Amino acid sequence: MKSWALIVTLVALLSFPPTALADHPIPVQELVLRAKPAVALVTARVDAEATVNCGAGAIAVKPVPFVETGTGWFIDGRGYLITNAHVVDPAHRLPPWVTQELKKSAVDEACVTPVLARQGLMRGQRPDLEDQIRRRVDMGSIRLKPLPQVTVLLSNGALLPAEIKKFSSPLLLDAAGKPVADSGRDLALIRVKDGVYPALALDENVKIGDPVRIMGFPGVVLSHELLNKTAALEASVTTGAVSGLKQDAIGQDVIQTDASAAPGNSGGPAVGHGGAVVGVLTFVSLSPSGGSIVQGFNFLIPARDVKKFLQGTEVTKPGESPFNPVWAAGLRDLGQESFKSAAAKFGEANKLLPDLPDVKRALAEAEFKVKNPPPRPFPWAWVTLGLAVVSGGGYGAMWYRRWQRNRFRVKAGEVVKMMEAGVNPLLLDVRQESAAKTAPLKIPGATYISPDVLEQGRAGIEVDPNRTVVAYCT
Repeated sequence: MKSWALIVTLVALLSFPPTALADHPIPVQELVLRAKPAVALVTARVDAEATVNCGAGAIAVKPVPFVETGTGWFIDGRGYLITNAHVVDPAHRLPPWVTQELKKSAVDEACVTPVLARQGLMRGQRPDLEDQIRRRVDMGSIRLKPLPQVTVLLSNGALLPAEIKKFSSPLLLDAAGKPVADSGRDLALIRVKDGVYPALALDENVKIGDPVRIMGFPGVVLSHELLNKTAALEASVTTGAVSGLKQDAIGQDVIQTDASAAPGNSGGPAVGHGGAVVGVLTFVSLSPSGGSIVQGFNFLIPARDVKKFLQGTEVTKPGESPFNPVWAAGLRDLGQESFKSAAAKFGEANKLLPDLPDVKRALAEAEFKVKNPPPRPFPWAWVTLGLAVVSGGGYGAMWYRRWQRNRFRVKAGEVVKMMEAGVNPLLLDVRQESAAKTAPLKIPGATYISPDVLEQGRAGIEVDPNRTVVAYCT
């Protein structure tokens, strides 16, 4: 049995080499799908109520809201997200430039638009007239009541109000290009209502050359006139690698990557090959001439600094969520063509957080393949194993038969040695009678017995049980 076990083991190792037996890295598509549901669109919106005097008395208007969009991602499945501070800053600290923009919008609503309408003009037809009207308004007299809010839009369409739990100022430069005093790490921790949400873990181990995938909501996609409005619901993914380890203007570590990014990607996660976040997109590179983005030179806040930022908050186990293991198991089963099991897992994930597009698509695919199984490839590995076992069995049987037949075979030289040693063996010539008479080889001292007589047991020879008997046959 040990010999057979050894044969089977060796054949199995040949059929399934070590690389096939080792743990494989997560396939790229599965890696992206694991992370994508945890990415959300973050919006800082400032509505306002304003009172403006255009020269004929006070007028109450609602200026066009100020809106800033960016990307966030769940760091904790209970409802905590990470994003950039500069994404939520307009609704958090209400910087002077935001209130100034709202006042300008209030003047346009209260003063500019009515005058142009009375003259049958549209905005932009008489910019000189518009500037004259604006200059006549005392900006300092405008009373403004800002109404800021931060919201999170999930990929299932749920719009959730968010509360800022921790804030570290963005990196800001003065007119001379030097950092201002309160520049920080450009991170914000925000929270939505309690629930079960996907979450991403942190990976502090990053090296130059490692692949990264930036996920987020670039404005060029959100505002694209040829795309359906549902484009705002699902994150876009760009691929690149870690191309450098640098420091920003105040000496903070940043990771350089050539993965593409655009306004709106700010705050988005850069996911490494293990599926965890290695960095958070914080700023891109602009052309010195035109101010357009120079792709290939974008920068991330390292996961290590995100972990430091979370100290003192309620987030103590980044990436923990009941959703994660169920969703990951479903994707793994789908990749291994265990469609029934995958469908069950996806159904469970859909109950935890309903109507996520990625979950719905995966569930539909698994259910379809349960009903319509794809043709399976010919099992060459098992056929190889079977043939090897059968061949091994045939060889073993042949070897056993040969051993059984030859185990008492004695060579002529050994017979001579016996006789020289005084062992005096009994020599029997059991060849066919015709061969014994016609063959030139004669065995001196041998007793002839016909094979037929020997088989019938009628040899009639008395032999000492301890004496060696040597039979010669052809």
